Amino acid sequence: MKLIEILNKLRSSGLRPTKQRVEIAKFLFDREKTIHFTVESLNKLLLKKTSTKFALATIYNTVHAFKAAGHLNEIEVRGKKTYFDTNVSNHHHFYDNDTSELIDINAKDVVIQKLPKAPNGKKIKNIEVFINLKN
Repeated sequence: MKLIEILNKLRSSGLRPTKQRVEIAKFLFDREKTIHFTVESLNKLLLKKTSTKFALATIYNTVHAFKAAGHLNEIEVRGKKTYFDTNVSNHHHFYDNDTSELIDINAKDVVIQKLPKAPNGKKIKNIEVFINLKN
């Protein structure tokens, strides 16, 4: 991903492109595979992979601004942890209970034949299949 694309992603999220935010955006979006992370795990990954020091509040605010701008999806795992996903397309997940890892499932690989009717006054926004794994 080019620097201009990183800067545009930050600006479209309402963020000033500081050195720390550019580093966070590069780490999240300049990659071949998508990434699932918590704010805490992202902090640890950034410490290992970059020479920049990050305040946890900067990471938190940047991640939530990216989510609000539609650049990240937020996934809650059974009220335990909140993960963020750089894959914002419609898809599903495996959750490995042993490693706490989320793994993408292509939406085309899940076939749903029947859905219940939404309660009165409500519409189904989306469907997310979550498959729990264990050893």
